[in-house]
Parts: sequence; structure tokens; C-alpha cells
Amino acid sequence: MLCERCQKNNATTHIKTIVNGVVKEKNLCAHCAASEGYNGIGHNSFAQMLSSVFGDVLAIDPPKAAMRCPCCNASFSEIAQSGKVGCSECYKTFYSELLPYLKRVHGSTQHAGKVPNKAPLTVKPKEDTVATLRARLNELVREENFEEAAIVRDKIRKLEGGNE
Repeated sequence: MLCERCQKNNATTHIKTIVNGVVKEKNLCAHCAASEGYNGIGHNSFAQMLSSVFGDVLAIDPPKAAMRCPCCNASFSEIAQSGKVGCSECYKTFYSELLPYLKRVHGSTQHAGKVPNKAPLTVKPKEDTVATLRARLNELVREENFEEAAIVRDKIRKLEGGNE
């Protein structure tokens, strides 16, 4: 794909903007992208974005700035500048400092996981629990449907781990 501006070089920068529901796309070469002010885009852009989230913590108190992670020796000011947490121990060491920023970035401090797009909106409970099968068994015995009751009884035994 050629650059939309110069029509000479291959487009390496793809910019998509959405303003009031209107989607605009630009495909530019590196030189044209830089001339339009998109020179900061690259492999460090994610780190720069995270750094901007932590940016207001760079003026922290000196005692907290001196504290370092015992595992990777990273300080909180280094984490704030790079936007990258050094190791898993950093989350424990800088818990009180990281917590407000994690909440601001993710919206919560509890991991909720992801639900695939094609998954149903609600999770169906497992129907074959011992309690539901026992209720079904009692109902079948009252109705004197002993063939079905025997099948349900066997399912209960199987769930309980009995071999009898």
C-alpha cells in the first residue's frame, strides 16, 4: 500500500481516528507521518502511554523514592517513568503507590477476566448437582416413575463417587 500523501513510499504508519462516529484512516510512510507530527509512534508508545498515566507521581516524597524492590531493585520513580513494573514482587513492594493508578487504568483492582464475544451473556449453572438430582429423584418416586428414578439414582452415585 502506498503512502496517501507522497504516493511514492510504502505506507508503514496507519492512523485511525474516530470523531463523532466518523471514522477516518490515513496510511502514511515514515517520513510523511513524521512531518505530520506522528513521529512518536513506535514500539515505545505503549510504555509512553503508561508513563503518562504515572506521570504525576514523578514528584513524590524522597522517602518513597528511595524505597526499592528487593527482587529487581527498581524504584517507584523508575516504574513511573518507564510505565513498566519490574517484576511481580514490585506489585507487593509498591502496592499502596500502584493501587490508585491500576484502578484508574483498569477501572478496578480485582481481575474479572474476559468473556469471549461469542459466549452467552450468562453462565448456565451445572444442572447435574447432587441436590438437584435428589430433588428430581424424590419427584420421580412420588410419581412412581421407577425407571427414570433408577437412572437418576445412578447419576447421584456416580457424582458422589460410589461404585455400588
